[in-house]
Amino acid sequence: MARKPKNNLLEFVPERVEKHEWSEDENGKVTVHMVHDGWPDRIAQRLFHRPRVSHIDLDGTGGFVWRQIDGKRTVGEIALLVKEQFGEQAEPLYGRLAQYMRILRNNGLVRYVKGN
Repeated sequence: MARKPKNNLLEFVPERVEKHEWSEDENGKVTVHMVHDGWPDRIAQRLFHRPRVSHIDLDGTGGFVWRQIDGKRTVGEIALLVKEQFGEQAEPLYGRLAQYMRILRNNGLVRYVKGN
């Protein structure tokens, strides 16, 4: 049996999910406005007074990565830009970036549109 080739995250091209708006303040701080509009969300909003929109403030590195996600750059290209911007502060770069991208994807904030 032939082995299936593994996907390399660095070759994936992330794209922001359009239903979630985001803003940037004058200091460069990025806030993602995550809309909760599924039927379980509507039930939670009525029964437990949950907000319809969550405002997620990203830290400096997270905000930088978020601004680089454009549907054209690969995760590997974004990693190089993070390394250039933050240097040694970004280390361990690939592990942290992989985990961050996983969190964004699992929360429905990004999707992967294509890979090399």
